[in-house]
Amino acid sequence: MNIQIERVTLERKRAFTQLINLYQFNHDFTEYINDDIPENGHFYGDSDYYLTNDKAHNFFIRVDGKLAGFVIIVDGGCLYLDDANAHNIDLFFVTKKYRQNGVGRFAAKTAFDMFKGKWEVCQMQTNIVAQKFWKSVISEYTKNNYQECGTENDEMVGFIFDN
Repeated sequence: MNIQIERVTLERKRAFTQLINLYQFNHDFTEYINDDIPENGHFYGDSDYYLTNDKAHNFFIRVDGKLAGFVIIVDGGCLYLDDANAHNIDLFFVTKKYRQNGVGRFAAKTAFDMFKGKWEVCQMQTNIVAQKFWKSVISEYTKNNYQECGTENDEMVGFIFDN
């Protein structure tokens, strides 16, 4: 299996927008969020926020040349890390077909390697599957040199580390 991370270009805007909407509504997050689908069917509209934001780094995840998901890295801390030079995983998505076989783990570690420095990776408190995934990946990647953030009373929890 050949896994690659490929920068999203403006020419691929439609595919990027479709994947974000698949992630948000049809695939994963409907069990964690309380939002309804907007009348136009697009939660993120046309994804301009990510595609025109110079602090956002957008990548497709490909397996054997096929689209398998995406990762969006944003410069700056998210919730627990107040550092403009840090990085955070804003959105991360691997389609179900490619889960449980190392695709997400490879994509996450590749993303971390691409951007050196402090990192923050947060998940919704209710998304136990994501918490387990990120704890496993970050623990392995940092050789257990990370900090957990948030409590059971917080909406979001996460991890901070420096690579």
